[in-house]
Amino acid sequence: MSRHPDDRAAPRPRRRGTDAEILRLAWPAFLALVAEPLFVLSDAVVVGHLGTPELAAAGIAGALMTTLVGLCVFLAYGTTASVARRVGAGDTAGALAGGIDGLGLAVAIGLPVTAAAWPLAPTLVRMLGASEQVAGPAADYLRIAAIGTTPLLLMLAATGVLRGLQDTRTPLVAAVAGNILNILLNVVLVYGVGPFDGLGLLGSALGSVLAQVATAALLVGVVARGARRAGVALAPDLPGVRAAGRAGVPLVVRTLTLRAALLLTVYAVAALPADHGGADAGLAAHQVAMAVWGFLAYALDAIAIAAQAITGRALGAGDRSEVRALTTRMLQWGVVAGVVTGVGLAAVSPFLGRLFTEDPDVLDLLLPVLLVAALAQPVAGVVFVLDGVLIGAGDGRYLAVAGLLTLVVYAPLALLAPSLTWLWAAFALGFMAARAGVLLHRARGERWMVIGTTLAR
Repeated sequence: MSRHPDDRAAPRPRRRGTDAEILRLAWPAFLALVAEPLFVLSDAVVVGHLGTPELAAAGIAGALMTTLVGLCVFLAYGTTASVARRVGAGDTAGALAGGIDGLGLAVAIGLPVTAAAWPLAPTLVRMLGASEQVAGPAADYLRIAAIGTTPLLLMLAATGVLRGLQDTRTPLVAAVAGNILNILLNVVLVYGVGPFDGLGLLGSALGSVLAQVATAALLVGVVARGARRAGVALAPDLPGVRAAGRAGVPLVVRTLTLRAALLLTVYAVAALPADHGGADAGLAAHQVAMAVWGFLAYALDAIAIAAQAITGRALGAGDRSEVRALTTRMLQWGVVAGVVTGVGLAAVSPFLGRLFTEDPDVLDLLLPVLLVAALAQPVAGVVFVLDGVLIGAGDGRYLAVAGLLTLVVYAPLALLAPSLTWLWAAFALGFMAARAGVLLHRARGERWMVIGTTLAR
């Protein structure tokens, strides 16, 4: 029997609907991701006018806080996966109950970390090589900044809940509003207004904490209102908190492997001979290239965030064929986005370096590195999307093992690279290709496609 022409046309509206959903989730996520470093830069401008030691102190304390928050990103990723599954299964109340447990885990981690930061602050800043002039202010800054640990982790967990509920707009509004408040508070508390003289460097730390508290209150308030409407208790369930913690361990391992690869790359750059991209010029070129790579990653990461939410919901609904179709379409989005960012980077590579430096040695080293990074963008698109798909499926154990495997493959390539360009080829092509390989291998099978509210095995 021949098919009716309308039947043949049916997939096109469905694809348009899928594209619209990906865009609806990815666009606000992208804006939120881009907004964050812009506001961090504003903080640096405020503190930088106090002097070089103050800026260095804020940088050291900020690096420690960023590392902590980066390791706890599982609060957002894991919560997105579990909440989205329950949404897909039609259990909104269960989704919000799981989200409340994620908030409880954030508090359970944040409070002890804050308590530990007070006595350990001097030791931690000296571990990063702070001079005597910088160590004292950095430790004081860190002690105040650590008060914001629990609000920061609550922001991660609440963002994960809202993404799981297929809402990326509210986190965007909260991020922009919170960071604008942060800038205003920093200016007032650092420099003062009217009869208030200002607190200097410590005013910056205090302003950030107050903005984090306000942002966390906004996000948690949205989740709490949803929970009340669904008749869900606002008190976390202890077994649920423990389960969320166990589910987060593999994602912590995954994150550690990624950070280890970045640190290994910096070490390898520093070890290169000066005439092959080492010493100060090589480190400067690498820093610029990594900043550009990180910025382009925001576009790809936004699609990955959409993939987390969409994949978890589809698996919760129990439709494997839909999950496969969605994964294929999101992969196409990732490749196209990678091609666009790659072509764009290649086009501006000859001119981009002069935005950062006029040093001819740095510029000579930077151009081929940027071209390598441009070439790797489509591969990065595949990696980011599949990472998001498998996180959305709750496939943390595989991601942890895959992260360790790719790190083992990458380490000798990085350490044996004879120049900065070859090192970036090892990172942007070798490391990312290895990640793409293990993720594609997993995605081809069905073990990760565990339907219902149970996470992947």
